[in-house]
Amino acid sequence: MKYRYLGNTGLPVARIALGTMTFGAAGWGCDEATAHRILAAYLDAGGNFVDTADVYANNESERIIGSFLDGTNRDRLVIASKCYFPQGEWAGFPGCTGLSRKHIMSACEASLKRLRTDHIDLYYAHAYDPNTPLDETMIALDLLIQQGKIRYAGCSNFYAWQFTLANANASGRARFVCGQHMYNLVRRDIEREVIPACEAQKMSVVAWSPLAGGVLTGKYHRAESPQPGTRLHHRSALDVPRFWHDAGFRTAEIVARIADREGLDRAFVALSWVIANPAVASVITGVRTVEQMQSNLAIADQDLPPEVYRELCTQTEPEEGYLEQNRRHNVEAAFGSFEVG
Repeated sequence: MKYRYLGNTGLPVARIALGTMTFGAAGWGCDEATAHRILAAYLDAGGNFVDTADVYANNESERIIGSFLDGTNRDRLVIASKCYFPQGEWAGFPGCTGLSRKHIMSACEASLKRLRTDHIDLYYAHAYDPNTPLDETMIALDLLIQQGKIRYAGCSNFYAWQFTLANANASGRARFVCGQHMYNLVRRDIEREVIPACEAQKMSVVAWSPLAGGVLTGKYHRAESPQPGTRLHHRSALDVPRFWHDAGFRTAEIVARIADREGLDRAFVALSWVIANPAVASVITGVRTVEQMQSNLAIADQDLPPEVYRELCTQTEPEEGYLEQNRRHNVEAAFGSFEVG
């Protein structure tokens, strides 16, 4: 297993993180016994980075991880969880959602109890809260660090300006050390501003959905909707608009053509393309069987040939936005043939 340091910290995390959204998820996930086997196999393979959230499977993911921790060395694991969304019987009450100090503190306490641990290694703000000042959020996260309840703070699905502003105002307090974002060959949106901002902030990217919900593996074929019983079908409201469209399937065809020509596994090509970006510390892979996890881990120590990486970048280049077009025009007009970074 290969590791990378998380942001500007001394914390090494496995390049392949174990996503646990499937743990306890009715209809498309796995049961507790299977989840424990997956966790054990991941640890045996040298993995150390486990990603969960209070909202996953209505708290079941955290609870299942907690029941596993009772029988293992806690120090071997870097456990990441998240807060933002309303939970349980109090979901409809004011103050029981978002990133207020009240909700962050209570959500963290609840996660600690479910996880059966005295600390969470990496605690994410799961989404941006437009109703809470960033200072309030960062002060609350800093307080949790001072109390020893979390070790590091991260953000998930923030715009670049949001986490940059949060860090800029956090003088002497906790800063976001990483941002968790969707990143794959179908959705390369974060290359425009999020990745450059993370690099400027010395933050890592932790990438989720590297296989575009399975579309890039060739598992699915063009149709009006995903097959009933599949993960994409269960998550249609979220994942169909993201990946189930002509551009998504065209990208899958590019991956298939290049993978078949090079004699490579399609999932390896898609997953390793994300890992090849040095801004990415770790890639989250969600599975519901031990066999799926072992298949993903088999490629964890392999790297995509550089020429294949460059070809994929070119073949799947997203359409330029106006800022990219404007920058290119201005650079060319001002500097001509000079090499400009």
